Amino acid sequence: MDSRLIAWGRAVKRRDPQAQIPPLWFFTDAQRTPDPLAVIARLPLGLCGVVLRHDQDPDRARLARRAAKICRARRLALIIAGDARLAASLKAGLHLRGGAGRVRSHTGLRSASAHDEAQIRQARRADVALVFISPVHPTASHPGARGLGAAGWRRLAARLSPVRGKAPIKPFALGGMSGRHVRNLGPECAGVGAIDAFF
Repeated sequence: MDSRLIAWGRAVKRRDPQAQIPPLWFFTDAQRTPDPLAVIARLPLGLCGVVLRHDQDPDRARLARRAAKICRARRLALIIAGDARLAASLKAGLHLRGGAGRVRSHTGLRSASAHDEAQIRQARRADVALVFISPVHPTASHPGARGLGAAGWRRLAARLSPVRGKAPIKPFALGGMSGRHVRNLGPECAGVGAIDAFF
């Protein structure tokens, strides 16, 4: 586990102890984390959230129920990627890929991923609370994709500036993130999503 990233997350949490959205998020990945429950069980208490993907798992609903149980015990937030019905059944949040998705019936925490300005606009229309802007750096999840770099991430994060009458959307960083990389993003970065950093 990346101790520098954990320390950064704790510092973010100390600055706003009442914040409802954790600063650190573990993204499950069927290839790189075939047993996500073992990783979830080791995440720091009350500091992290989990974005459950594992879309092709034939027993995804059972996996999600087991993940939800661990998350409740460890005071971790849980978001289900792309399945509003499963998210609602678990009283979990919903993650929208590329900022888009059907969310009319979901009232819990909503997040989105965004790779460009068009997806940022879609995320805004979906009334999400946080957006994972990615990939900041080259990553195994997006082989061959160029990273945005710190400057590109900040440019997209600026598109999430508050709009009158709407709750602010928090910009998070995703893609090759570590405790070393997150410090280059500056105070605008509200949090980080990662895979390998939590092993």
